[in-house]
Amino acid sequence: MESATNEREDLYVPDRFEGLRGVGTEALRSIIVPVPSSLSLLANRFEHIRAARQGGLLILRGETGAGKTTFLNTVGLFLGGVVSERVLREFNPDSAFALLEPTLSPRIIVLEGREALGEVSRNALEALLHNTNSFVRSEAGRLTLVVWPTNTEELTHVLRELATQVGGEALLGVGQPVSDFRGPPPEEFRSIAERTVATLNEGASLAALGISEEQADELAERARTIGQYLALVRNALLENGAHVRRLLPIEQFRLWTVVIAGNDPDGDVAALTRGGSAYADIDRLMTATSANIVKELKKHPDTLGILGSVLDARIVHLDRMTALAIARQFGDDELHAAMKAANMSTAPDARALERLAASELGLIMSGQSLGTRRRGSKPGGGTETAFMSLANIARTSDGALNRAIGRALVEGGYASTADIEKDLGTELSYQSDLYVVRESGPVRLEIMWRSTTGRAEIANYVLMKLGNYGKAIGLLG
Repeated sequence: MESATNEREDLYVPDRFEGLRGVGTEALRSIIVPVPSSLSLLANRFEHIRAARQGGLLILRGETGAGKTTFLNTVGLFLGGVVSERVLREFNPDSAFALLEPTLSPRIIVLEGREALGEVSRNALEALLHNTNSFVRSEAGRLTLVVWPTNTEELTHVLRELATQVGGEALLGVGQPVSDFRGPPPEEFRSIAERTVATLNEGASLAALGISEEQADELAERARTIGQYLALVRNALLENGAHVRRLLPIEQFRLWTVVIAGNDPDGDVAALTRGGSAYADIDRLMTATSANIVKELKKHPDTLGILGSVLDARIVHLDRMTALAIARQFGDDELHAAMKAANMSTAPDARALERLAASELGLIMSGQSLGTRRRGSKPGGGTETAFMSLANIARTSDGALNRAIGRALVEGGYASTADIEKDLGTELSYQSDLYVVRESGPVRLEIMWRSTTGRAEIANYVLMKLGNYGKAIGLLG
């Protein structure tokens, strides 16, 4: 049984590099932008270091949140061969220097957590600079640039004064003892935030999470640094989510749409979702159909995006062979009577649960990722004829079919109970097709039965459901 920890993870929008450690190189490449002036400075310093056969010290001055640590730890993405290592505040740099081996590649050592004067005494500064000077003159340090980030003028001035006394231009370089770091310009803030949110939140956009272009630009005008901007964006996203959650009754709704059609439109479903957990992509849904619901919802595009996120909206496909097997194995007397009247077989199908486990619905209900969707073998003509009869039954008696799916989910261990046509419990009365209760909380399944369907119709159906849920909880007028 799936645990709560397998549900959608919390929003992930870090504003400091510490929050990006471990996300992987490809993710960093998607998020980090080069800072040309600072990269040029580093390239120049390493040219001098190679020529002098001696390392050096760089004092990097920049505001808190400007991205100094992020820049220094990702230099290797833009300057080939450069390796970045760090010495945390709690570690003695002298001991760290002693452990370093000689390197054939340019190396940056970042002295982290020492950005303000109050964090390091003057005597300690002088001792550390003497040890730094000795290290960069050693065999182990001759291709190493030790970088000390600062965020106050006081510490910057003291460091420059002491470093000049200790090592002069041989230690600090010629002509520029202190480098000013400004980080990415404000006009890039929004695009960085878009990429950060999309990369770390399974492709979600700012708009889909409730921040319009206008609001994103307004936040950029308020922010002095990229770190401050990301913090403002995160705060706005959390406020958006909290706004919707305050409107919800005690139940934390999860709205999952199950698409079942005779043409097995798994590709169309995949095109309207993002990530292995099949989250509904609001942007794609809105552009996939021109139905009237889109015109209505375009009046509240940001609110709809928030709603889709908070409701954990997903779209999954259930193939027709599995649907038929479930109907035969778990259908009640009402459904089997309708099937017999349509000259359909009602013989039990012992593979029904096996098919359900391998289906998109089964995988998602068990907390697994869909991975790369692979189309199975095409069913024979008998299956197609039988499913068309099942789809005809759904037009007048979808409750019996949905009840069979609920029984299958319970028998398969995906849910403890399953009820059809469960009211939302809001002031505006609205019922969901199937209400299943699991350890990690209930899920409301809206089941779309069709003879055939396509991307536009699926998008229209999902948007209609999101709109109805939004109206029921009072978010949409």
